[in-house]
Amino acid sequence: MNDFVQRYGPVALVTGASSGIGRAFAGQLAARGLDVVLVARRRDRLEELSGTLRDTHGVNPTVLPVDLADPAAGREILEAVAQLDVGLLVSNAGFGVKGAFGQEDAAVLASMLAVNCHAPTQLAHGLAPRLTQRGQGGVIFTSSVEGLMGCPYSAGYSATKAYVNALGEALWAELGPSGVDVLTLCPGATDTEAPRLQGVDPSTLQDLMSPDDVARSALEHLGSGPTHIPSAHYSKLFDTLLSMPRPDALTAMANSVKQVSDRPGADRTGDA
Repeated sequence: MNDFVQRYGPVALVTGASSGIGRAFAGQLAARGLDVVLVARRRDRLEELSGTLRDTHGVNPTVLPVDLADPAAGREILEAVAQLDVGLLVSNAGFGVKGAFGQEDAAVLASMLAVNCHAPTQLAHGLAPRLTQRGQGGVIFTSSVEGLMGCPYSAGYSATKAYVNALGEALWAELGPSGVDVLTLCPGATDTEAPRLQGVDPSTLQDLMSPDDVARSALEHLGSGPTHIPSAHYSKLFDTLLSMPRPDALTAMANSVKQVSDRPGADRTGDA
């Protein structure tokens, strides 16, 4: 058994596994020899991925179709994995909405809070005692560079990711002495379904990373928390913004977004 499997195996739980970064995490963890619990809404995609991982890597995936917007989702997932030796939680599922805050759909905002904040909290809370009792293991929270500060025209999303960042930092300090690694992953622009669903051509986004590269970077830095930004470009950009007086940084961001949205044919719903 390799060191990674010994520390974080034999089972990894991955939410948002049907596409994007979550699917990349599932594939890379299976390639490392971990059985994976695949959580997402779309059963057909999970079944297809499960078969691929089983045939390619000889692992034993578990398919768990659950909608994380359901308040009972966390409890359902924890009950489903109660008899499994989960050594790694990858809380990856999430989504965002862009636009003027007062014009966003209240029901969508509520769902975003459930998926981005409530579900990760429930899963981490349920698994933390098991991980500390094991004396080794890990938690990865997929956040965003937008969680590093309030982002105009992405107010709700950046607020949910600020919550995830704070949760991850706190648990890094709490669980670390027990041998549990916690990493909060803060990607920038990533070539997933999210930009397309928000009406944006990913090729127009600056320094676009592939989901595989984002997931790989996170796994390579799992023991180097509490926070990891896989993109050098976005790391430098937010270092600059965070070094500015906050009013100046926020005004600059708001003006930049408005300039883009005012261009002919522009859709300001793109992910950062």
